[in-house]
Amino acid sequence: MQKGIDDSLLETVRYLGTELGQIIQQHLGDEWLEKIETVRKQGRKSYSGEKQATESLQKLFSEMSDQSLLTVGRAFSQFLNLANLAEQEHTVANLNEQDPVADFLSKIKSVEHCEMSLEEAIEKLSIELVLTAHPTEVTRRTLIYKYSRLAECLSELHNESLSDANRAQVERRIAELISQAWHTDEIRAARPTPVDEAQWGFSVIENSLWQAVPDFIRKLNDQLKNEFDIELPLNSTPIRFGSWMGGDRDGNPFVTSKVTEEVLLLARKRAAVLFLDDISTLYVELSMAQCDEQLREKVGADEREPYRAILGQLKSKLQATVEGIEAYLEGDSYKENSWIQKQEELIEPLELCYQSLVNCGMRGIANGQLLDSVRRAHCFGVNLLKLDIRQDSDRHDQVFSEITRYLGLGDYSNWSEQDKQAFLLRELASKRPLIPRVWEPSAEVQEVLDTCKVVAKQSEQALGIYIISMARAPSDVLEVHLLLQESGIKWPMPVAPLFETLDDLNNAFDSMSRLLDIEWYRGFIKNHQYVMIGYSDSAKDAGALAAGWAQYQAQEALVELAQKHQVELTLFHGRGGTIGRGGLPAHGAILSQPPGSCLGGLRVTEQGETIRYKFGTEPLAQRSFGLYASAILEALMLPPPAPKDQWRDVMTEMANDARDNYRAVVRHDENFVAYFRSATPELELSKLPLGSRPSKRKPNGGVESLRAIPWIFAWAQNRLVLPAWLGVMKAFKVSLENGNEPTIKEMMKEWPFFASRLSMLEMVFMKANPQMAAIYDEVLVPKELKYFGQNLRDELMESQALLLQILEQKEVMEKDPSGKESMQIRANYLEPLHLMQVELLKRAREAGDETLNHNLERALMVSIAGVATGLRNTG
Repeated sequence: MQKGIDDSLLETVRYLGTELGQIIQQHLGDEWLEKIETVRKQGRKSYSGEKQATESLQKLFSEMSDQSLLTVGRAFSQFLNLANLAEQEHTVANLNEQDPVADFLSKIKSVEHCEMSLEEAIEKLSIELVLTAHPTEVTRRTLIYKYSRLAECLSELHNESLSDANRAQVERRIAELISQAWHTDEIRAARPTPVDEAQWGFSVIENSLWQAVPDFIRKLNDQLKNEFDIELPLNSTPIRFGSWMGGDRDGNPFVTSKVTEEVLLLARKRAAVLFLDDISTLYVELSMAQCDEQLREKVGADEREPYRAILGQLKSKLQATVEGIEAYLEGDSYKENSWIQKQEELIEPLELCYQSLVNCGMRGIANGQLLDSVRRAHCFGVNLLKLDIRQDSDRHDQVFSEITRYLGLGDYSNWSEQDKQAFLLRELASKRPLIPRVWEPSAEVQEVLDTCKVVAKQSEQALGIYIISMARAPSDVLEVHLLLQESGIKWPMPVAPLFETLDDLNNAFDSMSRLLDIEWYRGFIKNHQYVMIGYSDSAKDAGALAAGWAQYQAQEALVELAQKHQVELTLFHGRGGTIGRGGLPAHGAILSQPPGSCLGGLRVTEQGETIRYKFGTEPLAQRSFGLYASAILEALMLPPPAPKDQWRDVMTEMANDARDNYRAVVRHDENFVAYFRSATPELELSKLPLGSRPSKRKPNGGVESLRAIPWIFAWAQNRLVLPAWLGVMKAFKVSLENGNEPTIKEMMKEWPFFASRLSMLEMVFMKANPQMAAIYDEVLVPKELKYFGQNLRDELMESQALLLQILEQKEVMEKDPSGKESMQIRANYLEPLHLMQVELLKRAREAGDETLNHNLERALMVSIAGVATGLRNTG
């Protein structure tokens, strides 16, 4: 038995593995089961360091056909999915023992002084989770559905009161679902469209968040009421949802204005379907005759069942909305005036019923399913979630360049920032239109204008914010406001600059300072500004440590700037699931931010596979809500300390050294790109139909044009995980040699931001496997470049040793046994997949430019997806 792994979890993993083995045996026969079992055992020995086992597997795979390797890959990929499932169910089963909100409320009882009262903090509690479909979810939706049903079955199976007959029934269902998964292709036949991605996001809401939200708010309300005599108001919305699916057009040519319009309509339709189900249930249940005067006045004196009367009207509107949107999308005639249009049309009748029941002494009925529906109406509304729009700043610049050239004003893109601002502010104040009526812009400009027209047609409740990628100057923000005004928008849509490279983060304060110095602008935005902080591109640009420090300092400066101008600032964090993209457990991530950064609420992206791992089931979603809520309350009431000047000096020196170390390899070494492309499956990744976006911003660009996701994905595949650690510990070593050890120890103990950096590195070193990376190099890297990998692996090993020395530990993640356990469970299954992938990459590259045969290509895709599954993240 592996040391430290929970017995019950191991037992579940073995049980699911045995079931899969039996299904493989039924499908392919005893010989195949025996072969896969041999590979599994050899894989375990190989992971333990037995070189003979590694060589034996390499020899076995080299002699197998492409078809046979595909079968092995599928088996181990399925093993890893089932191991993930077992761990997820194990986590859910233990959730009752972990209640972060209860822990925090208990903690503040003993605290003498808080920055603000609990009542004030609860009032400010705002969590907006923005679902994105960046190409990081490798698992097909049909398989996600099967795994969700499997998770439910495992939960039932572990119910101690289950009868023998019911247990046998559940076990049969488990075997059936595993068989269904085995006989289903893991790899999509084609890339999902942006509409497919949006539909997946809607399904997450329907399958888990729809029930998790009211359940969480009910529990939070009970905790506050029982412990502090605080009750949440009826319209309380501590959690809300946004989406980029169908709105994020930055570098994605498939997200058009028509796609955005379709996604908005489909979201409204899904909301109407879900609320129709809610209201139909309430219609059956709320058969009471007694009501208060307000409800009686609404339905009339003769109505015997007043609640049903008002709910019946709402049902009709929802039904008309569903049918009308279906007709519109199919090109048939429709009557939009019969649709439900505004939030109030949904909320008012529900709240009218609620207040009437309370006023008539039926509080118990009011606080049942009706209260859940009221909470959902405030959270999801008639639009289900708010769709963000994202576009690159260059595209807006192009619009104004074409307009000014057409009008004979010169080329806008060549103007100074001062001239741009003067022009934009003059046009924003003008009553006449700027865009010529008779004018034929380029297709790219027309698409931007069409998108703005679609935005302008929507209600404020349907849309979130407009994000500008690669924003650098105030004019980038003013351009979007002018474009929206020209399109006829009737409400001030928030526009957020996204600062994502190291230089942009460092210049964020200056850029926003110049923008907020414009008095007209502050009035226009009603003193509420959104700013998005980019994590992935800054880390790709400068390395993890320099990026992290730049993100911290940018937030700190922006908070101070907002307070100076008396502007409410909402920081929007573009975090990913991996360390290289800012990934960190939610609680630690929030508490590692600068003091004051949560005053305007928390807005954060939830990306790809992390959506499933954090919100895929109701219990997991409630736990994630609790982690976010407790951390934000703590950040508001007991904010982390501002760093001491000495800490800043040490951190700045280390960040600069780490940046230079990182760039010396990634940017300045002429052999880096060649090594990267031979040691990782980066080139092959573009064939994997993960998401709707292309893997590169510029099709012919090099590493610099790679999106952060495939960049990090590629390094995870060969287990070097380079972007998350390269150059960091070298900088620590220099700092220690310069006599900063006492300061570093103090920072570890007293500064959450710094402690979180070390915690992230521990997770990275747990996932890194230099021995496996060496095997990729040995087989795939040309002789003249092998030194490059050796140097990187030496630095990785030295970095890990130095981190352990600083932490005073013998092994990584000693203080997080569950995190360590999580990787150990998968390690034995990952080993064969890696070795198989190396063999497949070798064959693919030997084929050169020839079209790969179907089995080879599919086996390679399965191995890539399987490794991603085993590491529980992709990009």
